[in-house]
Amino acid sequence: MQDSSPSTSPRKAVVLLSGGLDSMVSAGLAREAGFEINALTIDYNQRHRREIDAARHIARELGAKRHVILPLDLRQFGGSALTDEIDVPKDGLEPGIPVTYVPARNLVFLSLTLAWAEAIGASDIFIGVNALDYSGYPDCRPEFISAFENIATLATKDGDEGTKFNIHAPLQFMGKADIAREADRLGLEAGMSWSCYDPQPDGSACGLCDSCRLRKAGFAEAGLVDTTPYAA
Repeated sequence: MQDSSPSTSPRKAVVLLSGGLDSMVSAGLAREAGFEINALTIDYNQRHRREIDAARHIARELGAKRHVILPLDLRQFGGSALTDEIDVPKDGLEPGIPVTYVPARNLVFLSLTLAWAEAIGASDIFIGVNALDYSGYPDCRPEFISAFENIATLATKDGDEGTKFNIHAPLQFMGKADIAREADRLGLEAGMSWSCYDPQPDGSACGLCDSCRLRKAGFAEAGLVDTTPYAA
């Protein structure tokens, strides 16, 4: 006898997947919550390609339904140590907003994520922003995420027709040690992700940029091994 009960397919989510630790854990939490993962990686012609390779690896490991790597050449704008001929600071966390800030990056990226979400009928978006252990970027603040959620309704056909878009930022108030613990709990190999802003010629992480310092301190505090190769 054929089963006539209605099928229940998982809800779709678009996950902004940079290839970094935070985006990996955010994607892992989306999978744990039962969402079908559609991963979006923005190849913005940043200083290095290592993060893009990491995103590919993570998307495969998490069983993403689809992984789109979207080219967007922000070197045409510059204005950041990640997209211009500006040295990446190696002397510790800078006061104020550091030169590794990419102008309006998360605003631009979330807009593209929203466009794909609407195109495939998804109302849930995951982003790995963090307001505690971060470098002072204004587009990581809870106020920004909340404001964009409202914009998503105002700016879209689906929103106009009553769809409520949900911008999930599950790491928003976690410290880096908590994020490292979540990666471990989810069974995600830390070495799949990449955080360094300035990879060395031999492929190792520099260990001195803001992102490396935050990552190393987080794993040390959590008492976990980070398999990222760091320069001596």
